[in-house]
Amino acid sequence: MADDKRRIAVDDLYKINQVEDPQISPDGEWIAFVRVTVDQMENGYQRNIWLTRKDGSSDPVQITRGHKDSNPRWSPDGAHIAFVSVRGDRPQIYVLPVTSPGGEARALTSADHGAFGPAWSPDGAHIAFVSPMNEDERTQEASGEKDDPPQDKLEGKHRKERSEHDEKERQDPYYMWRVPYRTGTSFLTDRYMQVFVVPIAEGLDGDDAKPRRLTDIDANHEPPTWSPDGEWLYTSRQVDTSRDEPFLDTSLFRINVTTGEGERFTEPGFSCFNPEPSPDGKWVMFVRFANDKIGSLLEGITRLAVMPAAGGEAIDLNVDLDRSVSAMVWASDSQNIIFTVESEGIGPIMTVPVTGGEVQTLSTGAYIAEALDVAADGTVAYVASTPLSPPELFTVTVGAEPTQMTAFNQNWLDEVILQETHEMWFTTPAGNDIQGWYILPVDYEEGKQYPLALNIHGGPHVMWGPSMSSMFHEWQFHAARGYVVFYCNPRGAAGYGEAFQAALHKAWGEVAEADIIAGVDALLEKGFVDADRMAITGGSYGGYMTAWIIGHTDRFKAAVPQRGVYSLISFYGTSDVPSLISGEFDVHPWEDYELLWKHSPLAHAHNIKTPTLIIHAENDYRVPIEQAEQLFAFIRRSGGTVEMWRYPRDGHELSRSGEPKHRESRLQKMIDWFDTYCQPGE
Repeated sequence: MADDKRRIAVDDLYKINQVEDPQISPDGEWIAFVRVTVDQMENGYQRNIWLTRKDGSSDPVQITRGHKDSNPRWSPDGAHIAFVSVRGDRPQIYVLPVTSPGGEARALTSADHGAFGPAWSPDGAHIAFVSPMNEDERTQEASGEKDDPPQDKLEGKHRKERSEHDEKERQDPYYMWRVPYRTGTSFLTDRYMQVFVVPIAEGLDGDDAKPRRLTDIDANHEPPTWSPDGEWLYTSRQVDTSRDEPFLDTSLFRINVTTGEGERFTEPGFSCFNPEPSPDGKWVMFVRFANDKIGSLLEGITRLAVMPAAGGEAIDLNVDLDRSVSAMVWASDSQNIIFTVESEGIGPIMTVPVTGGEVQTLSTGAYIAEALDVAADGTVAYVASTPLSPPELFTVTVGAEPTQMTAFNQNWLDEVILQETHEMWFTTPAGNDIQGWYILPVDYEEGKQYPLALNIHGGPHVMWGPSMSSMFHEWQFHAARGYVVFYCNPRGAAGYGEAFQAALHKAWGEVAEADIIAGVDALLEKGFVDADRMAITGGSYGGYMTAWIIGHTDRFKAAVPQRGVYSLISFYGTSDVPSLISGEFDVHPWEDYELLWKHSPLAHAHNIKTPTLIIHAENDYRVPIEQAEQLFAFIRRSGGTVEMWRYPRDGHELSRSGEPKHRESRLQKMIDWFDTYCQPGE
């Protein structure tokens, strides 16, 4: 340990940079990307677009300063970058010249409810995008009716205030007619994402300058992608707009840009997303899930599929690999697809021929690749985190070592003490091999014992590994405060194949508890954990497992369940994903109430005597706060020790992208709770 370095503190989260969305210029010379910083003063985040040379010959340079800029996309000639920016009260699409030093970004859209997902036409003359509209607004737009412009600023101000007032009145009372009716941190409206095309040229008048809407249906369309000949736009949307949970009934569609006529492109049986035509126009790749049983969507792998652009049978390219696909991009020759997967705690980059065949690993290492793009010469730009660094931008070519292109976090990393991650495999009493990791505390001394901070992942079908960017600061902070950090991927986790994921079916708590406790016991055998000073925490499904475990054992001295599912029955009726329950347990609540209650932590909460701190966000519409309220009441009324903190405004992403002050508060309250019961008097 270097004497001039310090322990990581809770407020270091304000110093950590993130990198997002790398995009390589058409000539292969530049990479555009988004740098994300935490704005402590404004209690929010700043996103700006940066450029760096692909060959690494110069330092990265910042090219936008709107602080709310994202989604950079190069024009086909490389002269401009389109991006989304919030420079007023709505996100709009802007175009910035990059070949003219000092050029100003120009607003391309002024959509009443924002514009998103810009995509350049192959000839660079148009940009396609999506924007939300309801049926009445679409009807009015189609009629050509429009209000006269305001006579002055005062009238404009009054119109804006009237519009905001009318919008509030329109949703008071709020009308619900299907599930979900709320998601993220807000209630859904009757506006749905429609596909538009807008010309790039300046100086156009009248209708020639206006965006042209190509869709007219109450369904959300994904941001579109162009066919190489500019004739079609590919998107995905719900097929039967009367059904609940639109993601369960999603197909690919292609829209004729000239006529606006759309046609379904994929056959029934699968929900399909993210269409991307090949550069030569012969293929379309996408991801899909089987619809024959909702459990297959939840418990199965994400399938990377391709089909002929002229129509035909789809081929799944990663079934034999038995790993889910994350990001994906076409190679320039249209013969191969480059993609990332989740596998045994890492996220390597792989490649597969478009016609199927052997999957090859392009780049290995202890990292998780989160986004990628590829140049014509085969260079892959990607964002990756490692066990000892938050996300940075990298490039790699076949047969070469990766090159780190940014070092935004390096100055901070040079200041702080970082603890290495140690891998361990262990075998459960039932004979299952499980992968886990541990981090030793700062100032660790061999022969001494330390308190344990057991962390449990969410999902349930996600994968953790030592390079989880969302957990980097938290795990290192726990280690800095004197804890051995332990986490594992019990059965149900992604990254180990479909059979491993499906092992949780109809038995969330029982199966995962056996694996997690086996990991704790294996760690205790190493001798450096004090069995009388163990804390446990987890979020979402990890919150479920935290409450489940302390409802079945008193081994832990402190517990912090976060944003957890505690009653499978009431969760079904209040969440935006009720199929998570019906698919995982094969029943709706009215069909087998007793089964769902038996597998709910709330059914066992009266047994909880572990001091418990519950953390939840008020606007969590994935796992509504009523779950936490019930757990609090059950523990409290049955004589347990329990406290609860409610965070206003934030939702299910509180710990990852919530208000920075809330994130700081959450970490501090968690570690204080651990210390009270696991390190008293220290």
